[in-house]
Amino acid sequence: MKLLVRHQTIYRYQTVAGRLAMRLKLMPVDTPAQQVLNWQVSINDEPVEGFRLNSFGEMEAIWIRNDLIDNAVIVAEGLVETQERHGVLGSLNCAVDPRYFLRATRLTQSSDAIEAMVGGLAVDEGPLARLHALSAAVRGAVAYRGGVTTSMTTASEAFALGAGVCQDHAQVFIAGARAMGLPARYVSGYLLAEEGNVLHETHAWAEALVPELGWVGFDPSNGVCVTERYLRLASGLDADDAAPIRGCVTVGGEIWIDADVRIAQAEDGVEERQLQQQQQQMARLTTALE
Repeated sequence: MKLLVRHQTIYRYQTVAGRLAMRLKLMPVDTPAQQVLNWQVSINDEPVEGFRLNSFGEMEAIWIRNDLIDNAVIVAEGLVETQERHGVLGSLNCAVDPRYFLRATRLTQSSDAIEAMVGGLAVDEGPLARLHALSAAVRGAVAYRGGVTTSMTTASEAFALGAGVCQDHAQVFIAGARAMGLPARYVSGYLLAEEGNVLHETHAWAEALVPELGWVGFDPSNGVCVTERYLRLASGLDADDAAPIRGCVTVGGEIWIDADVRIAQAEDGVEERQLQQQQQQMARLTTALE
């Protein structure tokens, strides 16, 4: 499947910003499940240069401006071909020892309640079956409901609330997997929703390391392992670590953030001109929402 993506994020500042620095994880890389055919990132219509591989085998760049600006429009867009692998990614180009992903963070710290859930999983068929059971248990314990958690909500807090969004599901799953002794990490990316559904934001899921299979992607929010409808962007210990955009700014007053994601299935054999036309159409759709 070929997925065409346009991801636009607009930062508006009440007063002009002085020094502005951003870490961008907006450039997907090839994996056994996806091949990047065309991709570019720009800020205020200027291409972002200097993307480099990090220790996770993923691309990131640091963008810095020292002049005065009142807004920053970040656009990541391109075409990626994905494959159905039933969640199994296998071995990825990561220089970090997998045991690193056993490390708990503030956002993924387990709790007695989460460990009790893990202990109650009645599965004796190996780690893969236990992870499937964990994903189902997380989905059952944490109802999908927006507006009850924030980006600062921890896994234990979301579990206690019994509600949250994809970020919370992923982090509760990660806490549970690590409690089992299995390395797990947070993944940010995009999801082409099923027909009739609308999803204009990034998505989040988790990957766990299964002996003899390698990394396997689980999406507790949708009750599935990742499919060809998923486009992987970046990973990390938690949502903060895998965030597509992180930054700091010297500015007085408020900051407003507007984000929108447009994703569609591209036609087979799409040529460069067709790609540009589709990207322009998606850009017009995004602009119409501003």
